[in-house]
Amino acid sequence: MKTIYLGKIKNLNKVQFEVTQNKGTEKAFANQYWNHKEQGIYVDIISGEPLFSSLDKFDSGCGWPSFAKSLNQSEIILQDDLSHGMRRTEVLTNTCHLGHLFNDGPKDLGGMRYCINSAAIKFIAKDKLLESGYGEYLTLFEAHETNGLQEAYLAGGCFWGLEHYLSKTPGVIETFVGYTGGTLDNPSYEDITTGKTGHAETVMIKYDPKKITYRKLLKVFFTIHDPTTPNQQGNDKGSQYRSAIFYLNDIQKYAALDIINLANESNLFNHPVITEILLFKQFYIAEKYHQKYLQKHPDGYNCHFIRNNWIF
Repeated sequence: MKTIYLGKIKNLNKVQFEVTQNKGTEKAFANQYWNHKEQGIYVDIISGEPLFSSLDKFDSGCGWPSFAKSLNQSEIILQDDLSHGMRRTEVLTNTCHLGHLFNDGPKDLGGMRYCINSAAIKFIAKDKLLESGYGEYLTLFEAHETNGLQEAYLAGGCFWGLEHYLSKTPGVIETFVGYTGGTLDNPSYEDITTGKTGHAETVMIKYDPKKITYRKLLKVFFTIHDPTTPNQQGNDKGSQYRSAIFYLNDIQKYAALDIINLANESNLFNHPVITEILLFKQFYIAEKYHQKYLQKHPDGYNCHFIRNNWIF
């Protein structure tokens, strides 16, 4: 549920009311967000609905916040504005007049310019998104926080098959199999098979966030294995074969929670998802003969396959 900031029109100050309800215009170069550069999103000041991202904001030189596109086009209403002796395109929502849309934006960003009044929007900083109820938008900034690869740690049964399919996913650059989530330091495969160390057979994935998001990677993960069977995948039984996501940060944690909630609410599977969501602590790489096992042994044991009907 989205946070409602002002909620009622009666709580708007004079400028906010004039802009949002009477289609007024605030002063250029003398408004809150015209030169604002912090990372985050901008929401409707009354409804709290997400409207624009700082990633699409640019300096147009006009003196008002300018955006190349909207975050949530379904919330945006466009209509002709014939006031002031000219023909313009008004931008508004069900609660607010926002500003106008022009076609003089940067061509490399699509050529459009949403010229928006600061008084009609509220900024939510990136590090406040989760606590403010906008955690799903954290993934917008994932690919912009690094120039290199990112990592993910996923467990879902025998790591041979899981690695095999994850490694074929576009955007995945490298994979390794190993052990995560247990109490024994430097465990061996023989230690793991006892089921007493607490480790899960895990795949470490190095991926390019500019080609695949963590959220998309999780969706692929959930089509490869059955996340509804506790401590079991196919014929393999034991806690080392449990379904688990080991998250590295709040972006990954929220994405995992959101995907699982989405799957359960939509009854995507016949039973509830029991995948564990755990803070990543340590990954121990498995013995050499386990790495790329099915690539070396195409006819080797594998209990994983793609479920095309499990599509989010």
